[in-house]
Amino acid sequence: MVQVIIAIAQTNPTVGDIDGNVALVRETRARAAQAGADLLLFSELLICGYPPEDLVLKPALQQHCQSAIETLAAETGDGGPAMLVGTPWVEQGRLYNAVALLNDGKIETLRFKHDLPNYGVFDEKRVFAAGPIPGPIPLRLSDGSMIRLGVMICEDMWTEDVAEGLEESGAEILIIPNGSPFEHDKQDMRLNLAVARVTETGLPLVYGNQVGGQDELVFDGGSFVLGRDCRLKAQSPMFETDLLITRWHRDDDDRWICDQGAMTPPPTELESIYRAMCLGLRDYVEKNRFPGVVLGLSGGIDSALSAAVAADAIGPERVHAVMMPSRYTSEESLEDAAACAHALGIRLDTVPIEPAVNGFSTMLGPIFEGRPPDTTEENIQARIRGVLLMAISNKLGSMLLTTGNKSEMSVGYATLYGDMCGGYSVLKDVYKTTVFALSHWRNQNHPADALAPSGRVIPERIITKPPSAELRPDQKDEDSLPPYDQLDAILQALVEADESVTDLVEQGHDETTVKRVSRLLDIAEYKRRQAPPGVKITRRAFGRDRRYPITNAFRGV
Repeated sequence: MVQVIIAIAQTNPTVGDIDGNVALVRETRARAAQAGADLLLFSELLICGYPPEDLVLKPALQQHCQSAIETLAAETGDGGPAMLVGTPWVEQGRLYNAVALLNDGKIETLRFKHDLPNYGVFDEKRVFAAGPIPGPIPLRLSDGSMIRLGVMICEDMWTEDVAEGLEESGAEILIIPNGSPFEHDKQDMRLNLAVARVTETGLPLVYGNQVGGQDELVFDGGSFVLGRDCRLKAQSPMFETDLLITRWHRDDDDRWICDQGAMTPPPTELESIYRAMCLGLRDYVEKNRFPGVVLGLSGGIDSALSAAVAADAIGPERVHAVMMPSRYTSEESLEDAAACAHALGIRLDTVPIEPAVNGFSTMLGPIFEGRPPDTTEENIQARIRGVLLMAISNKLGSMLLTTGNKSEMSVGYATLYGDMCGGYSVLKDVYKTTVFALSHWRNQNHPADALAPSGRVIPERIITKPPSAELRPDQKDEDSLPPYDQLDAILQALVEADESVTDLVEQGHDETTVKRVSRLLDIAEYKRRQAPPGVKITRRAFGRDRRYPITNAFRGV
């Protein structure tokens, strides 16, 4: 019986670290060889890392990648597995998103991505030329038989044209190297698209995705194989590196059949979001070589959840929390911050801000004379805290982690150069209602790769008390905003679905509230432009997913 072993490498490359990525290929290939693999599949643009953005336009990087591919190709003369490796490639003066088949000591062939995505976070038409619809790649096996591989690069799977072209020209297995970033409901979408391609072509499908964080994107892995019957035959874990070994044989009709292999079920939605936040932060800290993070711990739920994610991601010993009380800080907040820090095992320092507040009052007194206190004085407190945290970050070298959530950032309920100070945000794309759900989830669960203690790491009172910025006496968020369940429902419709005020009113929302939220969303764009990067969780994260003008007179009413 003719057999073939296909290994799927779910690896975590680093953008721009070509030598490090080559070492990753070598190490993975050695493991695949030990498993007897005939073919090893790597993810999209692995050699330079994905997405390289405009970095890939540098001729020096292009040349380095080509040299790396040539070196790796020569190493396949050792009789080990052939490799499909993603790389940028220049041919006849045009730059392509390519996959190279490396086998028998040479580059046997190249295939270029045909369908270049140009939406959301993707700008591939900006940097790459589109390749033609590819033909199958013949791969000779050790017994002398041949297998015809239908290689489609990531977006090529999202429409039917490439798959149909490959099937019509004789492909036997569809092979998809991917760089597909996480969204909270995306794995089902991938599976549905893969099922559609299998149904249309009658061919089995191998889907290999990368894993790891790259700036705002998190790649969640979840590589899988679908049989001709559209059933899952093997699946890698999500949010972890993996080498998935799959074994294939021909049936009586000479069609390739994948034997049942390792199956790791995907996590629940809340676990997926939490682990995406951890992975995004971990790789941002590690790949940019920060020793750790510092954050303000206020006794509120956003900073508590951010601290939990940080402790789980990089270890409690690398998380430094700072409580910065003012005259408006409640005793409960002081107690809750201390209890949270203790439960997580992180360092907590206290730096009162009252001396600085008094100093600003004295300095600005002559200019502000005769004017009553307002949000100006509230913002001064937030900016004093931002200055303190940035000073600690500068002096000790830890990255400042900002703690604002998507609901606040949507409506501008945040202070520029104050609580928006920071190098990264794990809650940037997480609505407030999801913050509450994640906090409950973390108290009841301990992810396998979490480095902080298990158990109730976020005190219950932090979750149950009414949210407050504590910048004036008896302040509550609902003094300025609708209740978060109402606010988030409106925001999700406006931001994620681009629904209009009229649509929302027809759905039963209060017209005055919807108009107010819509206006706040529009006028806060200038703040969001100045916000730090953060983990993409939803379909439309602020930034490259949703690009709106700051100067904008359209109100949609």
